[in-house]
Amino acid sequence: MKILSLGEILWDILPQSAHLGGAPYNFALHAHNLGHEVCFVSAVGNDQRGQLALEQMKAANLTTRFVSSSSDYPTGTVAVSFSGSGGPQYQIHRPVAYDFPSLGPADMDALLTPPPQWIYYGTLQQTSASAYELTMRLLAEAPTARCFYDVNLRVDSYKPDLVRDLAHRADVLKLSEEEIPAVQKIFGISDCSLEQFCRTIARLFHLEAVCVTRGPEGCSLLLKDEFLQAPGFRIRVADTIGAGDAFSAALVHGLGAGWPARQVAIFANQVGALIASRAGGAPHWTVEEAISLRDANPDRG
Repeated sequence: MKILSLGEILWDILPQSAHLGGAPYNFALHAHNLGHEVCFVSAVGNDQRGQLALEQMKAANLTTRFVSSSSDYPTGTVAVSFSGSGGPQYQIHRPVAYDFPSLGPADMDALLTPPPQWIYYGTLQQTSASAYELTMRLLAEAPTARCFYDVNLRVDSYKPDLVRDLAHRADVLKLSEEEIPAVQKIFGISDCSLEQFCRTIARLFHLEAVCVTRGPEGCSLLLKDEFLQAPGFRIRVADTIGAGDAFSAALVHGLGAGWPARQVAIFANQVGALIASRAGGAPHWTVEEAISLRDANPDRG
């Protein structure tokens, strides 16, 4: 499939190391790893971090054509710390280059010819008026593409009206279990079961699918009218950075292939678990390694 991934590219600055990341960038890498043609749209600064980011993209065989360079803003960075439960917490520095992506007419033609099957976007970058405008242009010019909205709320980096707007434009919406209270408030949904929560969102925004990631417990997936809960896979966690982005790529892979709901959910859980077992947001991995998790979890497949 041809997939456009729109959003932030940034450096995750951890206590002992730094990794290139950003949910849309991680998603792009994982979708590319699954064999798809992925066009990642973003921007970096004309600085050392920006140059290194482009070099890493090239090394991963991901085209840098649609990543513009800015002399006015630095390459994005996020300070990452970990809570006692192991989950990452982020301090996001803005404005930065990814807030101001730029595409020329030839780049737009290349993105849209042939038309993409999927367009992926999140919330963080869309809080920039410049980035939002570009995203809306691409959505308007690719009306047949299915839109995947990874809600991915970050503290002080979203507004309710924006989240509702992005949900209205989506075909598939994914969020984490931890984001449910905030999303309930934004969408005006009262407390209810997980299944009713998914069905309500699907009805409100006319969605093909709603998926809630639940960490080690796996995920809940509503696909058309079928709701299911797929258990997670037991692994030794290295860190959880990028695991949700890999999960998203696997979800798009399965949905695009037309797999049954349970097969889609199990595969996404496998890929997400495999990435969580390795350091960094986009470690090298293979489909065979993800599938082999069934051998260690024979009750989960």
